[in-house]
Formats: sequence, C-alpha cells, structure tokens
Amino acid sequence: MSASKKRVWGWMAFDWASQPFYTLGLTFIFGPYFATVATQYYLTGGMTETAADAQAQAIWSAGQTVAGLLIAFTAPFLGAFADNSGRKVPWIAFFSLVYVVTTFALWGLTPDGASLILMLVIFYAGFFAAESALNFVNAILPSLGNEKEVGRISGSGAAFGYWGGVVSLFLMLLIFAENEQGVTLLGNPPPFGLDAEAREGTRFVGPFIAIWYIIFIIPFFLYVRDDRNAPSKSTRLGAVWGDLMQTLRNVFVRKSLLSFLVGSMFYRDALNALYAFGGVYAALVLNWSLIQIGVFGIIAAIAAAIVTWIGGICDQRYGPKPVIRAAVWVLVGVSFIIIGMSRESLFGVVPFAEGSQIPDLIFYGCGICIGGAGGALYASSRSMMVRHTHPDRPAEAFGLFALTGKATAFLAPALITLFTIMTGSNQLGFVPVIFLFLIGLFLLRWVNKDGDRAEWSASSQQ
Repeated sequence: MSASKKRVWGWMAFDWASQPFYTLGLTFIFGPYFATVATQYYLTGGMTETAADAQAQAIWSAGQTVAGLLIAFTAPFLGAFADNSGRKVPWIAFFSLVYVVTTFALWGLTPDGASLILMLVIFYAGFFAAESALNFVNAILPSLGNEKEVGRISGSGAAFGYWGGVVSLFLMLLIFAENEQGVTLLGNPPPFGLDAEAREGTRFVGPFIAIWYIIFIIPFFLYVRDDRNAPSKSTRLGAVWGDLMQTLRNVFVRKSLLSFLVGSMFYRDALNALYAFGGVYAALVLNWSLIQIGVFGIIAAIAAAIVTWIGGICDQRYGPKPVIRAAVWVLVGVSFIIIGMSRESLFGVVPFAEGSQIPDLIFYGCGICIGGAGGALYASSRSMMVRHTHPDRPAEAFGLFALTGKATAFLAPALITLFTIMTGSNQLGFVPVIFLFLIGLFLLRWVNKDGDRAEWSASSQQ
C-alpha cells in the first residue's frame, strides 16, 4: 500500500475510533440511560412523571448547549494557532487524552443519580474533546486528494465511522447492556461479574468507548503526519488573533462561503438535535427499553454507513450541494413524523390500538432516514467546506466551520427546552427543529456548488 493510501486509511481510522462516542454515548446507550436515571431521580424528589421527563430532557439539552458554546468560541482560535504553527497532530493527541479520561469516567453514573450533574459535566467535557479533535482531523482532509476525490474520501471516511458505530453498538448490546430483567440481547447477564442490578453492564459503556478509541486510533498516529513543508507563521497570541480577525473579515465579502456557513449552522444544529434527542424521545415518548433503543441504533447506523458511502459517490459525481439538499428534505419529513406521533395516534388523526407495534415500526423507519440522511449531510457538508478552504489555512477554516456549527448549538436545545416546557409535550418540543432545517435549506440558494476557494486564492495572491 502506498504512503498516500496509508495516510487516507489512517485518517479514516479516526472516524472508526471516535464514532462510538456519538453512537453509544450521545444517542443510543448513555444518553437514554442518563434520561432514565434523571427521570427517576426527579420522580423520587416529588415531581410528576411529565415534569420529571421534561426536566430530564432540559438538563441534557443544557449540557449540550454549554459544550457547544465552548467549542464554538475556542475552535477558530485553536485552528488559527495550529495553522500558524503548521502542526495539527499534537492537538489531536492532546484532545484524545482528554477524551479517553472523560469517557472512562462515565462508569460513575449510578442508578440512584447521586452523581447526576457531575456525570453530565464529564460527558460533555468528553464531547468537547471529541469535537475539538475532529476539527483538526477535518483540517487534514483537503490534503488527502483533489477536489473531486475529497468528496468520495469524506463520504467513505464517514461511512467507515458509521460501521464502527454499528459494530460497537452490536457488541455493547450482545455482551454488556442489560434490560429490565438484567440480561443482554443474548439473554445472558453481563460478563466479568458486572452487577446487573446496579446497571454495571450499561455503565460499562464509558470504559468501552475509551478502550475502543485507544485501540483503533493507532493507525491514525502511525500513518498521519503533519506536512513538514507546511508554511508556518508567528504563534504569538497577538499574531494569531490578527490572522483570525482578517479571515473573519474576508468571510463577510465571500457571499458563497458566508451563505454556506450560516445555512449549515442552522441545518447542522437541527441535525444534532435529532441525534441528541432521538434516543431520549424513544425512551420518554414511546417507552422503549434500552435494548429496543440499541436495536434502533444498529438499524440507523447501518443505514448511515450505506447511504453515506453512496452519498460520497454522488458527491464525487454531482458535487456536494445536491446531496445536502436531498438530505435536508428527508430530515424535514422525519421531524414532522416525530412531532405528530405518539403511542396513541399519528397526528391525532390515525389512532393506534393499545399495544400496537405500528408506532415502533414507524420510528424504526425514522431511524433509517435520520441515520442515512444525517450521515450523507455530514460528509457532503465537510466536502463543501473543503471547496471554500484556502489551502494554507485549513485548520482555521474548519475552526470557522465548527464555530458556525456550534455558535448556535444552544439554539436547538434551548428552543426544544422552551417548547417542551411551554407545551408540556416532548413531541411538540421538536417543532423548532423543522424551522431550523428550512432556514438552512433556504440559505443554500446562494452557495456556489463549486465553492469559491479557487477565486479567493487567486485574488489573495494579487
């Protein structure tokens, strides 16, 4: 295998290594488990079931909001600093260490909720580390191929990551995560003497995520190196800040880039809300068990892997913009279904018989759409950003991409929290998500399908 191919495979190994945090941690195992523990904790404190459900969702969204704001305001500066120094890999190594320590510590969320807020803080500290490392990994993408190849590489890398999510979730469900009867999907108690009554099988998700990352990040650090010939500039804080401010000023005169950054800010915020609250919705509205949510996760992750890979091929052939548009429309449709469906009926018009499995089947279909469309949207957005990236400032550019992806990270969770409290309904709490998707879709009208980095690079050299 050539050095360039090893570098591409090493780069894709990061997606495989880090995906379990999102699949197991954010969405399908730890997130729903946290919601269940939090709800029980507030019920014990005297709240009604509806109020406890709403409060559990509210503190989860609050954690996401704070973490998103921290990422938003640190990513551009860290990216500018990395570009000026010409080094990205040391930053990835540092955030990897933080990631491993925090995810391992998630073992501490006991069923009595005694450490509820501490575990919330630790989880989102891990989220901050994962997202920060990802920004630097994304900044390496432009150097892996030409403009057309980058779309396929981005899609293949994301698809590879989703397969990592599938395998890790499958192992977690088969071997560790126990249901209410204290057994795993295989019908056995958790191994290694883990106490099912204390939910130690489910709590093992934290150490599992950490160990998985330690093993599978090795190819990245073996084959991915910083370019020794990369241009370097002063790393004095004043110089870095000055370069970042100049880049920000340039954004406002680049219509295509500005439209893409702002538009993606809205639709990525909405997508992250679907990811973060999908498992919580299943637990609180459909009363799914952790095993059911895990099976849902496997189906969604398989769909994500397949559709994201197909999306990468379409990106290479047609460009990222059509892929982004199609994915957003699918997610709008899914959001409408989530708002209108409960155990009792669909939009209050189509009633479901008591004990009907139709709501479950519909939500499995939603999972396929969220996984597939979400994966393709992520990969093609990354590809579109490359088409707007100056070759000498990739980390700074993806720092701005992170800024716009997280600057309003508080918006969807905050709006969901507000609508949930106002309506007293977990379903109607999702109404703002639809508007965020539609705003992002509208702003894509002014995005050049081929990006603007060629014309910007030419003008900056004159």
